Amino acid sequence: MPSQQHAFVSDDPRLQPIAEKVLASERLSFEEGVTLYRSPDILAVGWLANHVRENLHGDVAYFNVNRHINPTNVCVAACRLCAFGRKKGTEGSYTMALEQAWETAASGYTEAVTEFHIVGGLHPDLPLEYFEDLVRGLKERFPQVHIKAFTMVEIAFLARRAKLTIPETLRRLKDCGVDSMPGGGAEIFSDRVRHIICDHKIDGSEWLDTARMVHQAGLKSNATMLYGHIESDEDRVDHLIKLREVQDETHGFQTFIPLAFHPDNTPLEHLPRTTGLTDIRQIAVSRLMLDNFPHIKAYWQMMTAKIAQIALRFGADDIDGTVIEEKIYHDAGATTPQGMRREELMRLITAAGRVPVERDTLYRAVTRSEDTFTVAV
Repeated sequence: MPSQQHAFVSDDPRLQPIAEKVLASERLSFEEGVTLYRSPDILAVGWLANHVRENLHGDVAYFNVNRHINPTNVCVAACRLCAFGRKKGTEGSYTMALEQAWETAASGYTEAVTEFHIVGGLHPDLPLEYFEDLVRGLKERFPQVHIKAFTMVEIAFLARRAKLTIPETLRRLKDCGVDSMPGGGAEIFSDRVRHIICDHKIDGSEWLDTARMVHQAGLKSNATMLYGHIESDEDRVDHLIKLREVQDETHGFQTFIPLAFHPDNTPLEHLPRTTGLTDIRQIAVSRLMLDNFPHIKAYWQMMTAKIAQIALRFGADDIDGTVIEEKIYHDAGATTPQGMRREELMRLITAAGRVPVERDTLYRAVTRSEDTFTVAV
C-alpha cells in the first residue's frame, strides 16, 4: 500500500488542489487532466498515480501468457498511422487459410497459453463465416484458451458486410467462442485528428457505441489510445473522459492501454517517436483520470521493457504478456523482441520491485504445473 510517511510535495502549485482530490478519491476534471499533461513536475504526477495504483493493487504487477494471431493484413482502410495494412494483391499482403491460422496458434513455446489475441485488417472479401470458423476451430483444438478477438472497428466492418446489426454479429461471434474483445482501433476520438490519421475507420462515437454494445452482450473489452502523433493535450483528455463516461454506464472495460505511435514505415514517418518521459506521463495521467478502470497496462512491446518497468511505479499494474509474435507494431518499426518468455517477464517485474502475478484474460490468478495451468475461480 502507499506509504503515508511522506506528504505530497511538488514544485508546481497547480498540482496541490489536484493532489487533494486524488488523495480524497475524488474525480478529476477536464481542466485538471490538461494540467497533469503540462505540469513540469513529472515525479509529483507519478507519485499521485502510484498512490492510486497501490491503493488498488498493492505491489502486484500482472502479466499473462498469450499468443497474437493476425489472420490477414489486407485492409480496405488506408490509415496514415498504419504500417501493417496492405491492399489486396499488393506485395507483402497475406491472408491465412484456416488451417494455417490454427497451426500458427499451435506454434511457439511449449508452455500452455491462456489467451489468443486476434486482430487483423478489414479484408474486403472475407465473410463473417471465415471468422466464425476460425474461432470455432481454435475452441475445438484449444478449449481451455480464452479467445480475445476483433476490435470495435472490425466488428462494425463485419456487421456492415454481413448486413447484420452489431448485436446480431456479436451474438454469432460469442456463440462460436469469442470470450472477450481487445481495445484497438480507438486511436484518438477527436474528429479533427481522425480525419487526418484514420479517415477510413469508424468515427470516435461509433467506436464508443460499439463498445457499449459489446458490454451489453456480456463481453468484457479493453480500451486503447494512440498518442504521440498530431493530437493535443486536450484531445488526450477528451479521449480519456469519453472512455470514463462509457465505463460509468457499462463497467465493461477491464484495462486501458496507452499505445505510443510508431511512425516508421507510415505516411507520418516524419514525426518523432515518443520519449520515455512522454510514455510514463501518459501512464500516470491515464491512471489518475480513469478512476473507474481496474487496470492500466504498460505494453512492453511498444514502450520497451525498461520503460514498462518504470511505468510500474507511475500507475501501471500490468505489462501484458509473452505475445510470441507481434506484427502490427513491428511493421511500424518497433525494435523490441517479438516475444518474451514467462520467466523473463517475471524477472522484469521483480527487478522493478513489484510482485509478479500471472493472470488469465479476466485477471484471475493462474497456477502452473509444467505445461498445464489452473485458474482461480
